[in-house]
Amino acid sequence: MDERHMAHALRLGRRGMGRCWPNPAVGCVIVRDGRVVGRGWTQPGGRPHAETEALAEAGEAARGATAYVTLEPCSHQGRTPPCTGALIRAGVARVVAPLADNDPRVSGRGFRALLKAGIEVTTGILAEEAARDHAGFFLRVDQGRPFVTLKLASSFDGRIATATGESRWITGEAARAAVHGLRASHDAVMVGAGTARADNPSLTVRGWGEVPQPVRIVASRLIDVPLMSSLASTAREVPVWMVHGAEAPATLRKAWAACGARLLACPVRGGRLDPAALLAALGEAGLTRVFCEGGGQLAASLLGADLVDELVGFTAGIALGAEGRPGIGALGVDSLADAPRFRLVEHADLGGDILHRWRRA
Repeated sequence: MDERHMAHALRLGRRGMGRCWPNPAVGCVIVRDGRVVGRGWTQPGGRPHAETEALAEAGEAARGATAYVTLEPCSHQGRTPPCTGALIRAGVARVVAPLADNDPRVSGRGFRALLKAGIEVTTGILAEEAARDHAGFFLRVDQGRPFVTLKLASSFDGRIATATGESRWITGEAARAAVHGLRASHDAVMVGAGTARADNPSLTVRGWGEVPQPVRIVASRLIDVPLMSSLASTAREVPVWMVHGAEAPATLRKAWAACGARLLACPVRGGRLDPAALLAALGEAGLTRVFCEGGGQLAASLLGADLVDELVGFTAGIALGAEGRPGIGALGVDSLADAPRFRLVEHADLGGDILHRWRRA
């Protein structure tokens, strides 16, 4: 029963992914006498928290109940009161949480507060699944960077466009719809300057109803992206962040700022934005999950620095040949032992295209 209710709480928590950064996407289920009496998940912007939402729905039924929470309840006073206090006041008898919060303001303190109040605490239930769901939050706390998903939509032979640059559409409608769903589950969508220039993308979520839009990021050392682009014209409606090097012309910086874009300076190494510094800047800004859609140079930079946590591929049954444009730029790999390696965790047929998801080996 504990696993069943925790799985329910994890599913609820995933509803907050891409919507509640910099906070973790937590889910909570309150169960009394075998019946669910309250449900909640972290709301857009990070509050109210999942426990607060679930307790509000449960009301008096929370007294003597078990609360299933996908992360250790917070015990510090932030913009909202601590969830441990809310659980104690509600009179819950037991709290089940898979793992501790790694935020030093919370880690272990939430559990100790509950135990001190006489509430039974059970940990370790579906801990591996919870750690995966909270990986972005944990990475930001521990390493100062967000979780990075790299997406490639390519031909059977790994090309993302013909030699002339034609790429719409290599994959079909079902695969493109899945990409929009992935965008919605991340805090931000990121592309390199070359992709921004060649494709003039909007990088918004479409076809999934009214959902909060992710931040749109362009990694561009010189900010050499047309000011007549879709990104520039909509920067005041959906956030646009331009990550640039110190040598980016002041005129372009001012112009993009005037469009409503946020500018983030980043060190340059070897003539390109330093990938570790790039992600550190995004982590400092609060992002926990970034969905990178290329292009090839940005993908190679992140892979070469061992900063990609997950690969998501959409492969079509079409061959474009050696003259087509590769999905990933040069990595300088001379030995297979040096190549970035991932393990397959999911594959599926999407309208004739193949979805394959890989995580760090």
